[in-house]
Amino acid sequence: MTRSGQSHILAIGGGSFRPSPRYSFVEPSGLLRYGLDLTGQDRPKLGLLATAVGDDADWILKMYGAFAGWDVEVSHLTVFPMPNVPDPRAWLLEQDMIYVSGGSVANLMALWRLHGLDEALTEAWRAGVVLSGQSAGALCWHVGGNTDSFGPELRVWADGLGLLPYSCGVHYDSDPQRRPLLQQSVASGELPGGYAADEGVALHYVGTEFIQAVSVAPGGYAYKLEHDGAGGVKELRIEPRMLTP
Repeated sequence: MTRSGQSHILAIGGGSFRPSPRYSFVEPSGLLRYGLDLTGQDRPKLGLLATAVGDDADWILKMYGAFAGWDVEVSHLTVFPMPNVPDPRAWLLEQDMIYVSGGSVANLMALWRLHGLDEALTEAWRAGVVLSGQSAGALCWHVGGNTDSFGPELRVWADGLGLLPYSCGVHYDSDPQRRPLLQQSVASGELPGGYAADEGVALHYVGTEFIQAVSVAPGGYAYKLEHDGAGGVKELRIEPRMLTP
């Protein structure tokens, strides 16, 4: 397998999938096509992780259906009630792209660490496997962000993998709790400065450097947040590159 030698992360604020106009299930949006193109493979191997939703069988089945018409080789890794592959590390390293579902990011990280998937995913990232995901699957690669893992009222969470040394905001324009809490937590120093994404927008990093935002949602934006030096926060709006939905 030939990879680019670069380490890519595509952190999606929302909008990975859309209702299919032809079928009764969802289909991937242009954000996932963009991620798959980063692999450089004609028929990429796409690995699905549904840890954040307790390895929900319905979600996994829906994903196989969603990619049925795409030129990708789909497989999945579960940890309930035990890992479904003999060597999870080897499976991760065999993939060209990993997609992590939304759900509980706190539970996801606890289980990844319990099964050694945190170290294996770090190794895969360094080896050039594209890491991607939505919501919890975006937060996990960063230092942290805010989450509803503990209840409907969002809480600050700073226990991510930290491959990216930033905070992350997801669902930034659709959940009214998200923006003020992330701004407050960056201003207070609970979280480092970082990036946020509206629905339909994704953050693309190469190594640990933010490269660009991409979007399938007209009017959707990304944002950079940083301390203003006076106990507050500066938020810079980033115009994303538009993709075919």
